[in-house]
Amino acid sequence: MIDLLARNPQVSPEEMSGGLVPSARFGDVRFGNYRPNPAYPSQTQARDDLQAFVQGAGQAQTGGWRLFRRARPEGRGLYLDGGFGVGKTHLLASAYHASAGKRALMSFQDLMYLIGALGMNRAIDTFKGHDLLLIDEFELDDPGNTHMANTFLGGIMPGGTSVVATSNTEPGALGQGRFNAGDFQRQIQGIASRFSPHRVEGPDYRQRGTAPEEPLSAAEYAAWTARQAEGTLATVTQRDLNRHLLDIHPSRFAAMLSGVGALAITDLRPMTDQNMALRFVHFVDKLYDLGIPAAFTGAPLGTLFDETYRHGAYAKKYSRALSRLSELLREARAGT
Repeated sequence: MIDLLARNPQVSPEEMSGGLVPSARFGDVRFGNYRPNPAYPSQTQARDDLQAFVQGAGQAQTGGWRLFRRARPEGRGLYLDGGFGVGKTHLLASAYHASAGKRALMSFQDLMYLIGALGMNRAIDTFKGHDLLLIDEFELDDPGNTHMANTFLGGIMPGGTSVVATSNTEPGALGQGRFNAGDFQRQIQGIASRFSPHRVEGPDYRQRGTAPEEPLSAAEYAAWTARQAEGTLATVTQRDLNRHLLDIHPSRFAAMLSGVGALAITDLRPMTDQNMALRFVHFVDKLYDLGIPAAFTGAPLGTLFDETYRHGAYAKKYSRALSRLSELLREARAGT
């Protein structure tokens, strides 16, 4: 059995900037296996528009501009705005697989961690040679992120790097409710002006036609653990995990989960410290993206995050985490 609490991986900036590819959960997704909800035509439109965007970017990258060594045309931006579970990450990973150029895919939060580790100038140098940069869950949580995002995009897009971003917030409304966005309106509008926005409507497919899942019962948990390979199973209480996460930089969460075949987090309980809760949310994002089977026991999901958190500045992060936790539990019950 793997002892997750004994792990404190060190990750170099070079390792952080390498391997920016779709995670295991999205390794096999393609435009062709995206299943748009027929009740919401904007999903089909988003797929078609993104597919055309990638094809157009590919023509610009391999055409006469480079043959004659002229400067590349300025990179274009596409912004998919929509709620949870409408397939935005599926589409983003599909764009990665469909592109033949130099590309990278990462979450917005990972980009911020990477800029922090590399420094702005080095981060720009790392990505300005890319043809396509795909940024998932774009969100401006504070003035620092706003400034870094504006500076970074301004450093790579004029040189020819096209960017596709997904978010739960319209580009012109970024930052609202999180900080005094009015003081940074010029930077926010500068970011928004780089993108063509596309709204993706629809309900959360993770909850479509079902009630939110609740943690496993003792019998369900015993049956789930019996199905896992003991050598790659990690089991930890939420309390111990949260304490450990305080000592691990979030950029290293994925490395901490390396080699874990399944993870059980037992004794879920309400989180009364927002710093701890946000780290847990980011950990859930990594666990979900990596496609690691997971099981949870303890308090109902709806009680994990204080109501003031779920309706505050980071409400969308908590909502996404609860949606993903519910799907992980559904997969655990199904034996997947």
